[in-house]
Amino acid sequence: MSDLFRLDGKVALVTGASYGIGFAIASPMAAAGATIVFNDIKQELVDKGIAAYAEKGIKAHGYVCDVTNEDAVNELVSKVEAEVGVIDILVNNAGIIKRIPMLEMSAKDFRQVIDVDLNAPFIVSKAVIPSMIKKGGGKIINICSMMSELGRETVSAYAAAKGGLKMLTKNIASEYGQYNIQCNGIGPGYIATPQTAPLREIQPDGSKHPFDQFILAKTPANRWGEASDLGGPAVFLASAASDFVNGHILYVDGGILAYIGKQP
Repeated sequence: MSDLFRLDGKVALVTGASYGIGFAIASPMAAAGATIVFNDIKQELVDKGIAAYAEKGIKAHGYVCDVTNEDAVNELVSKVEAEVGVIDILVNNAGIIKRIPMLEMSAKDFRQVIDVDLNAPFIVSKAVIPSMIKKGGGKIINICSMMSELGRETVSAYAAAKGGLKMLTKNIASEYGQYNIQCNGIGPGYIATPQTAPLREIQPDGSKHPFDQFILAKTPANRWGEASDLGGPAVFLASAASDFVNGHILYVDGGILAYIGKQP
C-alpha cells in the first residue's frame, strides 16, 4: 500500500516554493522520491530556496520566473524539460493577497491579485499539459484556500481569484481527465506562518489576540494549522493513490467549513 504514495522518478514543479507553504509541500514530495523544481520572482529568493532545501538534504532545481508572463513560463517549462525532465506533477502555489476593503481597493490592485492567483495557474497548467498528455498522464494541484468557499472583509480580490481557481480546477479535470491527468485542489485553513505570527501574539494583559480567539473558536481542531499539515494531502494528490480522484478540492482546515460555530 505504501508504494501507492511513492513519487520516485517523478518531476514536481511547485511554483513560488522557495519558502512558506510551497516549501512545506515540496519537501515531503522530495521525501517521497520526487525531484523538486521551483521558481520565484527574484534570483535572491531562488538562492535562499536552494539553500533551504539543501539544509534538508534535498537537491532542488530553482529558476527565476514570473508565472504571470506566458512567454517566460513557456521558456521555463522548456528549460526544465531539457535540464531535469518532463514535469509529472505541477503545484500551482504562487500567490498574493491584498487585504483592502473593496470600496478602497483600486481596479489595478484587484487585477494584480487575479493575475497572480488565477491567471498564473491557467498559464502554467496550459504550459505543462501537452507534455503530460504525451507522457500518458500527470497531476496538477491548485492551492485554492478556504476563500474558494467563504467570503470575508478585505479579501474581495483574493476570494474572487480562489473561487475562480476552484472552478478552473474542475474544468481542467473535465477537459483532460481522458488523458489520465488528475487536477485537484488543496484549500488550506488558517496556517501558522511568520506572516500570521502577529495575529497569534499574546496581548499585554496575557490574553490571546482577538483574531487568534476568533480562529480557535471557529476551528473544531482548536488550533491553527501548521504548514506541515499540508504535506500529506499534497503527496496523496500527487501520487498513484489518487488516480481516480479528479476535480476535488481537499480542504485542510481543521473542520472550519464543517462547523457553524459555538452558540453565544
